[in-house]
This record gives sequence, structure tokens and C-alpha cells, in this order.
Amino acid sequence: MLTLTNQKVAVIGLGQTGQSVIEFLIAQHADILAFDTRASLQVELPMGIEAQCGPLDANKLCQAELIVLSPGVALSTPAIQQALSVGIEVIGDIELFARFNSVPVLAITGSNGKSTVTMLLAEMLKTAGKQVLVGGNIGVPALSLLNQPADFIVLELSSFQLETTSSLKLLAATVLNVSDDHMDRYADFAAYQQAKLRIFAHAQNKIVNRDDPAAQIDGYDTTHSFGLSAATQGFSFDSVNQHITLHGRPWLDMNDCMLSGQHNALNIQAAAALALCTGVDSASLQLASKQFTGLPHRCQLVSNKGQISWINDSKATNIGATIAAIEGLREQVSGKLILIAGGDGKGADFSQLSSTMKKVDVLITLGKDGPQISALKTDSIPVTSLQEAVQTAAKQGNAGDMVLLSPACASLDMFTNYMQRGEVFAAAVEAL
Repeated sequence: MLTLTNQKVAVIGLGQTGQSVIEFLIAQHADILAFDTRASLQVELPMGIEAQCGPLDANKLCQAELIVLSPGVALSTPAIQQALSVGIEVIGDIELFARFNSVPVLAITGSNGKSTVTMLLAEMLKTAGKQVLVGGNIGVPALSLLNQPADFIVLELSSFQLETTSSLKLLAATVLNVSDDHMDRYADFAAYQQAKLRIFAHAQNKIVNRDDPAAQIDGYDTTHSFGLSAATQGFSFDSVNQHITLHGRPWLDMNDCMLSGQHNALNIQAAAALALCTGVDSASLQLASKQFTGLPHRCQLVSNKGQISWINDSKATNIGATIAAIEGLREQVSGKLILIAGGDGKGADFSQLSSTMKKVDVLITLGKDGPQISALKTDSIPVTSLQEAVQTAAKQGNAGDMVLLSPACASLDMFTNYMQRGEVFAAAVEAL
């Protein structure tokens, strides 16, 4: 049995994840060193734990026997690299979880759709009568799920979490898609892609998107695949009849579902493919798919004011998410599609949006990287606030049009997070 008793463990990053690590290590009777790269700490740590704030001190780090690194701190940080160079193991909370967990785990990563698939999968398993815990990159830190009764644990995992994970055994795993994101943290796209693909390392069942080469591994099993392309193996989509198919036969009518758009057809397929690996019945998965209403700030209808559909997709914090929203929703719009986009692009190459922009009738941009997005479309309209963007969209819109807030960017240049951005959008629409 693995033990951390009296081991000197450094915890770097004391946000929600770091706090869960400290709580876990206290229960394991470890000797804890706590670090945070921020100048001062806003959280209260348990008695006896002193945090060292500011730039990391490599000499102090090198006193540890093990380092548990928050996903918010880059592995490339010089002090971390120095610790690695002298043989100190650096892991994340997910790797720590992996070493102590005994419950079957299903895991999801990808640039877009992770949270939707994670929550839908959990609902599918619950509908089938299973006891399910959910966490990781969404909601509860993974370590907080240990020692709770459960049939299955469902984890959403980010590329940052996967970088420091090496032994996570999974009943089933998927990489939903891979598109430019976090290019401010990675040397290039290939490095980001490889971080995502680490999820398959110890997965019993690998669920693969057969339409996205960047999300695939060599020699994958097509019976465990999903996509919009026609296929006689795995999940597919019949766009004429709006049916999700399984092994070439109709499996679910998308017209019966609360979720809409082709991107959600993919999300349902991925969740169902993962769920089937647990041995649950298809009827429960189909029922859950029909009842699932989606997540806040993800292609969420906030109003039909002025007979215009106002859609909050504030969670679209990268280019791929915005492309998926435009492609998925365009066919539902009888009139113009008006897009509000912009924010902090995290070093992304916005030229990837240019072909999709042909499906957008009016482009309104804002934020730090708004000018880069504006350059993709003639007659685009730059504004200085989200309230101004909504007012401008209202002047441009008519009955039958759709206004889509899908920023393709992070929110931190103007907002606390994407949730606040979505709330400001909804309030501005309500104020019209």
C-alpha cells in the first residue's frame, strides 16, 4: 500500500486544487511545504501550514521528496525544471488520485465539449441506476472524490492536468477534438496535442473521433469511434433524418433531444460510447440524452426578445469552440447570424476562423484581440463593451435572426471569468 506518512511533499499552487491536495496530504500524515506564485494568498490554510508566496525558490523546492503541481503553474517554470533535474518527482493532483483510487474511472478531454460530455455521461449512468461521482477539471477536485461510495467516477481532464499524469488507469477515455488553445503555454500545437493524447496511455477502451486526425491514435478500434461522417462501425450521424446511428442503424432521433446542433450530436455520441463500456443499457442512455438540457453559458438560449434568438456561448474560450457553435447552429437560423466575439486569444492563430466567417452575416468584436478577429471580415463592427455589442446587435437584428455570443477567446481581459461574461451578456439582453 502506497504511503506518504512523514514524506516531505511540496504543494505548488493553492487554489481549489491545491487546497484539496493539502487536505488529502494532512490525512496521509505527510510533511507539507506550501507554495503559491501569487504575491499574497487570499485563502486560509489549515493550522500549521505556512505558505511561501511569490516567485518559487528552487533551493526550498529541492528539499522536497515529491512535488504536487497545480495545473495553473507551468511545468516549464525554471524552479520546477531545476527540481526535476535533481531527480525530484513532479506530479499533479490527478496522478495522486490515480495512486490511491480503486473505483472504475471514465475520463474526457478535448479542446471543446468536455464539460457537456462529462455531465451528460454522468446523467446517462445515473439514469441507468448507477452511483456516479463527477470531478477533475469541473466542479470537485478529483482527490475530494476518494473514499466515497460510487460505482463509477467521471473525470473531466485538461491538458495541464494530463501533463503531470502518468499512471491513471481508465475503464474508458476519449479525446473529443483538438484545436488551437493555450498556445501561450505550449511550444507548438503538437506539444498541446500530445498532452491531450496522454489520456489514452492506460485506457481499457479508447473512444476516438474518427473525423479529427489530431484526436486519434494509431490503429484505433472503429467500433469505439464517433463522428458526423457515415460509418457502419461505431456511432455516426444521418444528417438527412437527424438520427444518431450506431453500427449503421438508427439509435436516437435528435429531434427528440433538448440539445441541438451537430456539435451536440457529437457530444451525445461520445458520452454514449463511453457509457456503453460500463455495460449499462441503451434505453437509459437514450432517455438521458433526450432529457439533458445542456450547461449554462454553452450555446444557451437566454431570450427570444424581438423574435431574435439570443444565444450565450460564453464558454467558447477558444477558436474550435466558436467554429463548432457556428457550424452547429447556422442551419437553425432562418435569418442573419450575428456573432459577438473577442477577448484574450491566448496566442491563438485566428486565421483558422476565416472560412467559418462566411457563415456569419454580421461580426461584432471587442476585447484585447478583437482587432485580429475584425480583420477576418469586411464591415465588421468593433465595440468597447459587451453592453455596446448587445445594443449594436439589436440595431442590426430582425425577427428570425440569431445573435450568438461565442468569443473564441478567454474572458480575463475584461471579466472575472467566462461565467461573469455570460451573465453580463444576459443582463444586457434583458435591459434592451
